[in-house]
Amino acid sequence: MSLNLNRTLLTTILVPCLWGSTYIVFTQTLPVDHPLLVGALRALPAGLLLMALGPGLPPRDKLLPLSALGLANIGIFFALLFVSAARLPGGLAATVGSTQPLIVGLLAWPLLGRRPGRGQILAALAGLIGVALLVLDPQAKLDAVGIVAGLASAASMATGTVLIERWGKMGSPLALAAWQLTLGGLILLPVALLVEGLPPAPTILNGIGLGYLVLVGTALAYWLWVRGITTLGASVAFLGLLSPTVATILGAVLLGQWLGGVQLLGIAVILGSTITGMLLSRRAAAAAARPQPRSA
Repeated sequence: MSLNLNRTLLTTILVPCLWGSTYIVFTQTLPVDHPLLVGALRALPAGLLLMALGPGLPPRDKLLPLSALGLANIGIFFALLFVSAARLPGGLAATVGSTQPLIVGLLAWPLLGRRPGRGQILAALAGLIGVALLVLDPQAKLDAVGIVAGLASAASMATGTVLIERWGKMGSPLALAAWQLTLGGLILLPVALLVEGLPPAPTILNGIGLGYLVLVGTALAYWLWVRGITTLGASVAFLGLLSPTVATILGAVLLGQWLGGVQLLGIAVILGSTITGMLLSRRAAAAAARPQPRSA
């Protein structure tokens, strides 16, 4: 792997580390009874900020596919993600969301013509089991709406991830992240206001939490994530398994919660499945890109 690819991989690994802190920021600093509005206010300012850094407005001839990506990766994903986070315990929400690598592998077949191998599917399932071992509380109460929202959010972002690879380069990673965030936020904001109305008067704590989500957890993170997809392909979805791992480790360090044997096993399974899944996915992509020999 070239030096540039290694650098891209390292910066892409940083993204789930940043996302690992978003659940606690949302639940501890922002109004959980306005999940759609929080999603919109997270996306739109981040997109406008990135556009101000250079890309400007999206090209008119690309508005339709960019809007589709913004809807899948931002509008629908953020809305359902925060609904799931508001209705489910953190561990259960993370476990449901970790189905994304499996969905990406299945969608790559019809959308990219890349049939997932048995090893890729097993790696994705192993990652799901690893996340469950790490964060799932056996006493957690199931909420049907929260579970459906979590699965749908994972499916939505998985679709957007595969479509970015399928549709190819429509701009730089910075531009693509900026346009998706802006368009997705614009679509989500009126829906949020219509469904949820205005939130209570914001507090200083709300501003700090939202500022962190906008600047670090969204603007920076999505720029690096889109760059990872456009450079490394949809296989980066396996890196999403690291998000609940980082969240759990942060909780252990900051709150003094020691990790038990089952949790350590979960971390080992997640790391193994992430590395294996990415390697197998990249090999499958390389094999699919090779020209096929002509038949006589």
